[in-house]
Amino acid sequence: MSNDLVKIIESNLRGIHTSQYDLSFNELADMYESGELTINPDFQRLFRWSNAKQSRFIESLILEMPIPPIYVTETAEKQYDLIDGLQRISSYLHFRGTLRNAEHLDIGFGDKLELTDCDIISELDGITFDDLPSSLQIRVKRSFIRMQIIKKDSDPMFRYHMFKRLNTGGEILEEQEVRNCTIRILDTAFPDFLKKLSSEQSFKSVTDNVSDLKSRNAYTEELILKFFAFKNNSDNYVKNIGDFLDDYMESVALPKEEENHVTFNYNEEEIVFRKVFKILSLSMGEQAFSSNNKAQDGLQNNFRSYHYEVFPQALIPLIDVIDTDNNEHIRLVREVITEIKLDPDFISMTTGGGKNTKNALDQRIAFASNKLSNIEFKND
Repeated sequence: MSNDLVKIIESNLRGIHTSQYDLSFNELADMYESGELTINPDFQRLFRWSNAKQSRFIESLILEMPIPPIYVTETAEKQYDLIDGLQRISSYLHFRGTLRNAEHLDIGFGDKLELTDCDIISELDGITFDDLPSSLQIRVKRSFIRMQIIKKDSDPMFRYHMFKRLNTGGEILEEQEVRNCTIRILDTAFPDFLKKLSSEQSFKSVTDNVSDLKSRNAYTEELILKFFAFKNNSDNYVKNIGDFLDDYMESVALPKEEENHVTFNYNEEEIVFRKVFKILSLSMGEQAFSSNNKAQDGLQNNFRSYHYEVFPQALIPLIDVIDTDNNEHIRLVREVITEIKLDPDFISMTTGGGKNTKNALDQRIAFASNKLSNIEFKND
């Protein structure tokens, strides 16, 4: 057993090629400006440090404190993609006024960080890079950091797992934000597909009541991922929805020759998605995933994830039966979905704890499917 384990580890190590060197922050900024060092826009949106945190990092550079290394992957064109060190690099670029793609923090290109809440040298508060004496400007620019490079001939799966592990600690990030970035190491098509569908009008109309914060943090893309994962992979769902979505997204993005690769027909899947959400948009609007209003014996205008997991899946078998141009079809769908939402049994299935198991999910979907499949859709 021990010899086999050593062989397995040695075999994996043969697919790992790395190098490292030290360079100044000024060199890093030049590489960023020239495109030699790139930060994927999805990754850049994970820049979350407050101005105070950024300021204390700059203070560390001025005081010549040790700085942890950054990690990059080498591309086929010999450029570098940043995979760890985003908060530090972005803080420096903000201080210099050269940071891009940070509009989510109201930082535009040319905006320069004004230091604040420095906890060692409080006299730095209110100062920008241009205000520093030239000797301190040079000190900041010449501050060195180690760059760890994952070479382009390294196994893509190693690069993927390294990115994933480096970016699942530290700043509080939504799981889908991390997925969108990590999966790009393997493939860009699937995350781009999810992003495209998140702008589809019918989908937007039934998820308008998702909070703005969740929408900004890629939650709507997670909802779309959840739709396809339950549609195509529900047999592998146990209880942990995060791991389930991770595994499915990874399986779709894996190279075809990989054992766990899952085929995903983008054209066919998009057609199904658009049909399902058009039906929901026309019939239920923003109440598609709302719960019952006990006080008024009707529906609220809220968003409940259990409802989202149920109704799109229950409608998939009916997309070729329901005519979205037939007002009577749409009326019947609304009538039955509303009836389901107000049914005491369904309310019990979608409220309280312990409802995130596969059996509970299957029970909810079956309940709604049985009701919807009994509708008699007549054509004029």
